[in-house]
Amino acid sequence: RLRDTPEDICFEATANAIALHPARPLLAAGDVDGDVYLYSYSCTEGENRQLWSSGHHLKSCRDVAFSQDGQKLFTVSKDKSIHILTVEEGRLETRFPKAHSSALNCVLPIDTNVFATGDDNGALKVWDLRKGDAILEAREQEEYISAMAVDGNGKLLLTASGDGTLGVFNVKRRRFELLSEPQNGDLTSVALLKRGKKVACGSSEGTIYLFNWDGFGAASDRFALRAETIDCMVPITDSIVCVGSLDGVIRAVNVLPNRVLGCVGQHLGEPIEQLALAPGGQLLASCAHDQKVKFWDVSALAGLVVDDYRKKKKKGGPLRALSGKAVGSGEDFFADLRDEAEPEATPGSDSD
Repeated sequence: RLRDTPEDICFEATANAIALHPARPLLAAGDVDGDVYLYSYSCTEGENRQLWSSGHHLKSCRDVAFSQDGQKLFTVSKDKSIHILTVEEGRLETRFPKAHSSALNCVLPIDTNVFATGDDNGALKVWDLRKGDAILEAREQEEYISAMAVDGNGKLLLTASGDGTLGVFNVKRRRFELLSEPQNGDLTSVALLKRGKKVACGSSEGTIYLFNWDGFGAASDRFALRAETIDCMVPITDSIVCVGSLDGVIRAVNVLPNRVLGCVGQHLGEPIEQLALAPGGQLLASCAHDQKVKFWDVSALAGLVVDDYRKKKKKGGPLRALSGKAVGSGEDFFADLRDEAEPEATPGSDSD
């Protein structure tokens, strides 16, 4: 039987991080026990398959990322190590055991040989696999590096930090460029929009901050969502991002004009850890504290036209459902559902 989206993938421990392969229907996930999994996913019922698992990390796996050619999988852990695995069989190809002096938080492949890592202490390293070592080391931010993004030329690397700043580093010249002024709350995510002319950062206060590409010193605009937090963000089109929040709701947000378009999906009452977009932009995957990876159909978002003129809307009204699996009755509905459907939390199950 064909479905609109693949079935949920269930894990024994909370998945902190997910990534979707750039060309094939493959999903990588890293969990709080340090295990890494590769799954093939399909819209045909019963066709999701675990291809391999790897238990090399001693502590929580915090981030996973496919190389741009899709042949390698980068994983980073609270145990301070970086592992590079082959996608085909999950073989450990390269390992940097004590890569940073603090627990690692995120990894970003920049090109075939170069990748960046950020840690809990605000340190950034850019590595070159040909040299087998870091080619840039900097600690310009005071708190953990939560997310990274790079421009289309692989020249400027942006780092969002828990100290509320956006860092800008020149990968080609191997140097630190500048730091934005601190925003309210931790910056938790960063995405390039409007053909690279705008940068959006999500914050723990539930606000999206916008920066002009040439004006990283200060935010050019801000947009407060009716969300407790913005914990992760992924660009869907040139103007639309999907954001995951502490309340378990995945919202689609249009940037300039700034609008919350509606709800794409939800993990009821379970904080969302990470979002990933499949090649072709039709499917979105999400992982949360319910130990599941869910898939959402976001194909309709590309066709949405957002008018500059804003209709007056009742404050606190329900979120519009943007996919077949999204709960259509919005946030007020979640409160009732959460009371009924919240499973008993197993103690220590998702401690990092």
